[in-house]
Amino acid sequence: MGSLAIVPAAGAAERFGGAKLLASVGGDKLLERTIRALLDGGVDRVVVVLGPDAKDIRNGVPALEARGVRVATNRRPERGMLSSIQTGLREASGDPILVLPGDMPYVEPATVSALVREQAQRGGIVSPRFEGKRGHPVVIPGALKDEILAAGDGATLHDVLRAHASDRVDLDVYDRGVIRDVDVPSDLEPAP
Repeated sequence: MGSLAIVPAAGAAERFGGAKLLASVGGDKLLERTIRALLDGGVDRVVVVLGPDAKDIRNGVPALEARGVRVATNRRPERGMLSSIQTGLREASGDPILVLPGDMPYVEPATVSALVREQAQRGGIVSPRFEGKRGHPVVIPGALKDEILAAGDGATLHDVLRAHASDRVDLDVYDRGVIRDVDVPSDLEPAP
């Protein structure tokens, strides 16, 4: 079956001022960097979940045409990030499932590889941890797909994962990117 990554990217980017996913990060589009980290980290399939008005993103991010990448549309992104994850999971299957928000372009491919290896060895849910803080991508067993899909409006992925806390491990990483999302333009500045 192979690994599957879901990239929720349907938010309105209001705090950023719009067009966040097309912002430049190291000469690439922000969303391009996020997708490439997953592909270069060895993920087999990536589903990027965009909002219904994402024509500029569809046309402006070459990685959306890469082998193994599929685009899905969340018709109601106002329901929150879990609704985008559910939209992506309806498009494809995989084991394990990685979740990496589209606005996290600083995650290193080596970190993605290490997390997938750790999950293959230990099973369960694996989260990266940088300096004591959990981040993304979180790696989830494919067996939890139906439970995630069944979560109702108002639920979050954290709510679903909390029910499996005893099956969750943290992998300490030296990659600040796992906790570094982009919310406002100043977040694009180099890491300290």
